Amino acid sequence: MLSENTKAPDFELEGSDGKKHNLSEFKGKYLVLYFYPKDNTPGCTIEAKKFNEKKDEIEKLGATVVGVSKDDLKSHDKFKSKLDLKFLLLSDPDSEMIKKYGAYGKKMMGFGTIRSTYIIGKDGVILKAYPKVKPLVHTDEVIEYLKGLKN
Repeated sequence: MLSENTKAPDFELEGSDGKKHNLSEFKGKYLVLYFYPKDNTPGCTIEAKKFNEKKDEIEKLGATVVGVSKDDLKSHDKFKSKLDLKFLLLSDPDSEMIKKYGAYGKKMMGFGTIRSTYIIGKDGVILKAYPKVKPLVHTDEVIEYLKGLKN
């Protein structure tokens, strides 16, 4: 897990919108960058639904939500469609970005993506890190943190 007050690593990944995305395009906004293990699994579905439900509130606080997993774009398309997700999902099939952000490690069933979130500031610096997220309450934690920031 990366520590707070450090520069967020840059990335270039394909998104569920068919475009390539990098960190610099989010400059000037807060970025809620969340890492999750797998599309269409119970915990990941709960977390995605919660972020989707609160997307407008998060955006009013000046932030953009982006989800990242190692699933391919085809899987992301099905996941977005099934849940009617209104935010961007990035595909990191080699877990390169996931590892750069320290969201990869030992889990119950071997190694893989650890459910975690970073709130990145308008200047690209990590403001808040959430290791080992609980899907049911995490979105509310993020909103409370964002409310405390001075826009």
